[in-house]
Amino acid sequence: MSENRFDAIVIGAGHNGLTAAATLAAQGKSVCVLERNDRIGGMSKTADLDGAQVPEIAHLLYNLNPSVAKDLSLKLDTWALPTVALSPDGNHVVINDGTAAFADGRVHPDAQAFATLYARLKKFAGLLGQLADGPPPALSGGVLDPTTLGELAKLGKLGWGLKRLGKKDMREFLRVILSNAFDLILDEISDGPLAGALTADAVRGGYAGPRSPGTAFSLMYRLGNGGVVTLPMGGIGAVAASFESAARDRGVDIRTGVQIERIVIAHDRVQGILLTNGTTLHADAVLSSAGAMQTMQIAGVANFDVEAARRMRNLRNKGTTAKVNLVLNAAPTFTGLNKEQSAARLLVAPSARDVERAFNPAKYGEMSPAPLIEAVIPTLTDSSLAPDGTHILSAVVSYAPYALEGGWTEKARAQLLENVIQTLERYAPGIGSLVSKSQVLTPVDIEKMTGAPGGHWHHAEMGIDQILTVRPANLVSRYAFGVGGLYLCGASAHPGGDVMGAAGRNAAMQVIKDGVLG
Repeated sequence: MSENRFDAIVIGAGHNGLTAAATLAAQGKSVCVLERNDRIGGMSKTADLDGAQVPEIAHLLYNLNPSVAKDLSLKLDTWALPTVALSPDGNHVVINDGTAAFADGRVHPDAQAFATLYARLKKFAGLLGQLADGPPPALSGGVLDPTTLGELAKLGKLGWGLKRLGKKDMREFLRVILSNAFDLILDEISDGPLAGALTADAVRGGYAGPRSPGTAFSLMYRLGNGGVVTLPMGGIGAVAASFESAARDRGVDIRTGVQIERIVIAHDRVQGILLTNGTTLHADAVLSSAGAMQTMQIAGVANFDVEAARRMRNLRNKGTTAKVNLVLNAAPTFTGLNKEQSAARLLVAPSARDVERAFNPAKYGEMSPAPLIEAVIPTLTDSSLAPDGTHILSAVVSYAPYALEGGWTEKARAQLLENVIQTLERYAPGIGSLVSKSQVLTPVDIEKMTGAPGGHWHHAEMGIDQILTVRPANLVSRYAFGVGGLYLCGASAHPGGDVMGAAGRNAAMQVIKDGVLG
């Protein structure tokens, strides 16, 4: 076979693109992955910052799909982390798989109510999690169509799960699924760090506050796809390296620093990829882990119908999540936490009301002066990531809008950094004086670095109107993307964002099922 001829070409060497490539290669197909950056990994990359190996964007694993990990034989060493919900008064709450207690060992007054609520949400989430290992159901072929019968069977499994809940739980499921996270949670537990932690997880990475419609569904959807928080040993880059190894071991040709001119299309079918250097790579299928609209643009909008183009332009993908990495010349001291507790996933979300207040400025194009922060100090668990005595603090920061009023000037970047440090000072006095180096990545930076539309970590909102059969949009939810042989395999496709790999695996399996590759 020619070095420029493949069965399939994958755009993007993030974890989804590499998963799609490895899955196809395991089926005996020749696959090439094209990555515009010099390094693979997408949002799962490690960067050198003053000798420290910081997690550039993503820093934790939440929802790595078990089927992906098994199929690719991923070699990952991870460490499970509890969550510590920080409180300004020092009454921090340690949360671990549905249990909650104060950091000093005292019983939390809402411990039982929280455990009951969490168990109920996990039960409901398990029903939704069934839908992650495959395309979302589609019933467009007619009742007697064999494909439709298969989809009905899939839905029947979900329906049987609902029936087994019993009438009371089924009614509760239907009530919860339409609730907002704020009302759902505060109906069960008092407002404070525990409620703040739950609402923070309901809106993580999105343009939404706890009162936004559909946030209860978002919370359950995430729990259904795993919900366990783990720290990758060796840094987040080790995760990308594991996916890369899986692809290369199966014979995938990975090319970095490659610029794509356009997807070549003739007679409504994919023919391959034209590079900016004039080289054409030929293939029967192209799988794109880029955003849906970006994929449409490099394929040529004229090759899609007007309605499809309209839907892609109307996708909700306003990025509001920034990343701040700090190199510290000593380990910070969090008031009321010991070293082991400080090594947890640290959440600055003092209450559900505080999370909602943090979101309010973003509605008007302003950054929050008291942002929602998810922080981790990976060097407390893995000292190999930084020089002796040096530590890393990695902070995912909400809400910092993509379209900031006045733009992301150097002054605005400095203000975001100051807001983060001042917020952390409330819990770790003196942490600002420990900072020797910092990195601030706004949604604009993240878009430039990764191609994520609007700098949105999930490529599009994970709201109830943009998941399952309507992700990225109605009639284009099953990976095939308008043109024969063109597929979406990234976070804009079902089941969405986070480092899970399911979208890549599902898309590759759909290509095989469709018989595109013979």
